[in-house]
Amino acid sequence: MTTPPGFADIRAAALRLSGLIVETPLIESPELNKRFGARILFKPETLQRTGSFKFRGAYNKLSSLSDEERSRGVVAFSSGNHAQGVAASAAMFGVKAVIAMPTDAPAMKVGNVRKTGAEVVPFDRFRDDRMTVVRPYVERGMILVPPFDDPAIIAGQGTIGLELMAQAKALGVSLDAVVIPCGGGGLSSGISIAVKDASPGTAVWAVEPEHFDDTCRSLAKGLRVSIEPGHTSICDALLTTEPGAITFEINRRNLAGGIAVSDSAAAQAMRDAMAHLKLVVEPGGSVGLAALSSGEIELSGKCVAVVLSGGNVDFSTYAEIMAAA
Repeated sequence: MTTPPGFADIRAAALRLSGLIVETPLIESPELNKRFGARILFKPETLQRTGSFKFRGAYNKLSSLSDEERSRGVVAFSSGNHAQGVAASAAMFGVKAVIAMPTDAPAMKVGNVRKTGAEVVPFDRFRDDRMTVVRPYVERGMILVPPFDDPAIIAGQGTIGLELMAQAKALGVSLDAVVIPCGGGGLSSGISIAVKDASPGTAVWAVEPEHFDDTCRSLAKGLRVSIEPGHTSICDALLTTEPGAITFEINRRNLAGGIAVSDSAAAQAMRDAMAHLKLVVEPGGSVGLAALSSGEIELSGKCVAVVLSGGNVDFSTYAEIMAAA
């Protein structure tokens, strides 16, 4: 297994990203604080470049490549947010990008990738092996930019944790817990490294969609396990089947646990984000907020940070979820 990144790698990523990313703020809602009996600080990566946290890791990965490697072009697979991050980063470096995207990926995400000039290769997420789809491009020399299981990707996502802990310190608060959406584990593992460096006693929780809780199940068993096939979820950004080898090794050490939330809970969290934070959050980006209602995190009198990881959702999908309230 490749050596996991450390805190120094996250600091180096922050320097590479300086001036290129949005330092997303910490915001809160008196109404939500009252509902949960706690101080809840939200970090809205919905406001990040390309609409999600994924730009951080993608740009850090591309910036870590040599000029010769970048000249060969990059290839990735993603349901949308990583795709947009890689495509935008490739455009900034002036290199070719090929992105394999599932046929059921949100149209807005596919359109955003194409707008950058990247080539989109469609595949069926339920029948096709994504590595098989991208292998011909890798064999011709293009550099694979994985969505989560890569030290540079993890370090880039970890810059959120650096910002988060510095912002909490500036507010004069000590965080009891940090709650993070989780797909393959790149976001939760990266943030956890930075959080634990600054505050070893802060609990870090990963949140996944119901039936796609591979990290939850893996943490319970103490080894990586895959989910059972045949399920779907509105949380398209988090539909991984197994944690990454590197990400799980970090999460196994750093996480307090994992929480699975239903689609209905994620939808309600989207409504709460709009009503109380005035933010458009996609289903997968809202699961951390949804987890606050699960009863699995001690909230009373605590100070908890929640990462809202992305806001890329088709208007029709968003309107349908809002109307279902």
